[in-house]
Amino acid sequence: MVNTGRFVILALAYRFLVPLLSAEPDHTTRESYVVYMGSPSGGGGDLEAAQAGHLQMLSSIVPTDEQGRVALTQSYHHAFQGFAAALTQEEAAALSAHEKVVSVFKDRALQLHTTRSWDFLEVQSGLRSGRLGRRASGDVIIGIIDTGVWPESPSFDDAGMREVPARWRGVCMEGPDFKKSNCNKKLIGARYYGVQPESASNASRAVAAPAAASGSARDTVGHGTHTASTAAGAVVADADYYGLARGAAKGGAPASRVAVYRACSLGGCSSSAVLKAIDDAVADGVDVISISIGMSSAFQSDFLSDPIALGAFHAHQRGVLVVCSGGNDGPNPDTVVNSAPWLLTVAASSIDRSFQSSIALGNGVVVKGVAINFSNQSLSGGQYPLVFGAQAAAHYAPVAEASNCYPGSLDAQKVAGKIVVCVSTDPMVSRRVKKLVAEGSGARGLVLIDDTEKDVPFVSGGFALSQVGTDAGAQILEYINTTKNPMAVILPTEDVKDFKPAPVVASFSARGPGMTESILKPDLMAPGVSILAATIPSADSDDVLPGKKPSAYAIKSGTSMACPHVAGAAAFVKSAHPGWTPSMIRSALMTTATTTNNLGKPVASSTGAAATGHDMGAGEMSPLRALSPGLVFDTTTQDYLNFLCYYGYKEQHVRKISGDARFSCPAGAPSPDLIASGVNYPSISVPRLQRGRPATVARTAINVGPSNATYMATVEVPPGVTVTVSPGRLVFSRRWTTARYEVSFDVAAGAGVGKGYAHGAITWSDGAHLVRTPFAVNVL
Repeated sequence: MVNTGRFVILALAYRFLVPLLSAEPDHTTRESYVVYMGSPSGGGGDLEAAQAGHLQMLSSIVPTDEQGRVALTQSYHHAFQGFAAALTQEEAAALSAHEKVVSVFKDRALQLHTTRSWDFLEVQSGLRSGRLGRRASGDVIIGIIDTGVWPESPSFDDAGMREVPARWRGVCMEGPDFKKSNCNKKLIGARYYGVQPESASNASRAVAAPAAASGSARDTVGHGTHTASTAAGAVVADADYYGLARGAAKGGAPASRVAVYRACSLGGCSSSAVLKAIDDAVADGVDVISISIGMSSAFQSDFLSDPIALGAFHAHQRGVLVVCSGGNDGPNPDTVVNSAPWLLTVAASSIDRSFQSSIALGNGVVVKGVAINFSNQSLSGGQYPLVFGAQAAAHYAPVAEASNCYPGSLDAQKVAGKIVVCVSTDPMVSRRVKKLVAEGSGARGLVLIDDTEKDVPFVSGGFALSQVGTDAGAQILEYINTTKNPMAVILPTEDVKDFKPAPVVASFSARGPGMTESILKPDLMAPGVSILAATIPSADSDDVLPGKKPSAYAIKSGTSMACPHVAGAAAFVKSAHPGWTPSMIRSALMTTATTTNNLGKPVASSTGAAATGHDMGAGEMSPLRALSPGLVFDTTTQDYLNFLCYYGYKEQHVRKISGDARFSCPAGAPSPDLIASGVNYPSISVPRLQRGRPATVARTAINVGPSNATYMATVEVPPGVTVTVSPGRLVFSRRWTTARYEVSFDVAAGAGVGKGYAHGAITWSDGAHLVRTPFAVNVL
């Protein structure tokens, strides 16, 4: 039978894409834009005055006969100033030229970056004591910007919690399925925003301020509930996912409060809603914001067109730390997102738990695979015929497509009742698609051969699925090719604890360098593979097993899951050091991170190679060690403003961003080469190290440990690179005193060092503390 689907798709593509490519731009079409105006004058906070000013500005660029459509979809007035509205290209351009405007950008959709993990972090710290669960952090508030929350989850039980801090200024917004009574002493606030941008169909709408958002803060996706409970969920005994990962589920700061801001849906998050959520969270009084969303790495934008970067800058100005996921586009380089220097950018790692599903072959060989399946197959229940996808190709389907389980590529008559084996040479065909193809063809199971994602178990429900690497896959294919009637059975998943090695950088975790190579990104690594946390008990969820009731907990992977781990740890440190700035908390987490696994060896990437700063940042976070870092690097708002100048932004724009009309860019700006030394960051990145021309970077450390402390420097030097620290000895007579030092990097002109990045670290020690600063230098 001819596969006509391919021809239909091509015909449709020709019909719709060709006119799009050839048509002239429609300058009358209105789309949602964000107009960013920098810091609010007079401190902000007056909603009516801000809206009036925004409407007046908007009216000034709309033709008189169209004034009836002037309307705002969002108005920002707390931490920063601006608005969102439906505009034509010409109107957006006109506003861009306005003297009060810093930038105008389209209201693009952002992506969601979709418990044993805390126990593992405690063990890795070498300071196991249960303090992560017991430490009082009840006055710390974590804001979660995500898909909302399922308030009935046991993870948000407020039993034993003190009264809500008096400084809290937030609200619990009601909706059709969300009442004020859903908030409590744990879940202290909930807001929601319309995620659909203003459309051109509203042209007849009268001049108005933003309309009230429809819906509620209730999570219908599960992503937001999972991240919120990971950051600050209460301790829940015997949590599990249908018997797997059973144990006590808890957040990183279980005594902290949670405020949720629903700015996202299953389809993503609008930029304007995310900006509004940040603005509200800062005004409400949160201490830490967790954002497990971001732009696609393929479509990253300038910092002044990045809603998360813009909102987070002003959050930092107000003393609020913003923690973001680094994205799931790894393992290729240059894929990390949310890389602004004032963000704490998080990579994902595995923990010491593995979900193994073994494949028992008919010859008695048992091959270990990785998956989360609840198969009813067993050794005593009989085996099934085993077939390679290439041997079961549908008529006219290329063998290469059948071997990859492409949609429409398998002959159901050759697959039904059998276990099919497929490879993964095309990343465009996901594991979920392959599973649906095999299942739809009547297969009894699927064996995937793929090295790329074998570290991240796929949840296949009741369908028997297991994934192996290429070596094990070759063994299975050899058995198929040398056996007349190959047979196999895929066994249900077993929960393997104390798995080694761990942590390992997840294959999907986005890698650096970031958008500016003068800042080393990501910053830090945290558990993000197979994380058990609360979810929505929805019968429509993919997490529900056939014939079973919905589980209150789910296992998910992504930098989305790693981000709230760090947000919870930051709240934990904040509870112990309430006077520390966001940058000091970030520094403490980074400089105390570990770079060794539970075998005592260097942390590895998913490929097996040693992980670098572009893979894991400073390393795997160690919250207990971060309580006493010894030294910290305080990156100030002034540093970030200088960064914008060095990066190339106009002084007039930086003044609007800062809110200081007298601000002046430093001498030498713009010059990206000065960023590395001009920003007091707890890591170092030199993007251009020319042979025979040393690069020098300065840093200033603050002593937050005992008085009369002396720190000595040691250096992990990459081959062929000369690293000099001056002075190599820092003396602090008192707590809170500072010391400045310089680091020089050089490569001799004739040195046999290849081009590209070299990685190392500088560690300061006083005998009680280890303060590690990773560096990356790009040898030209």
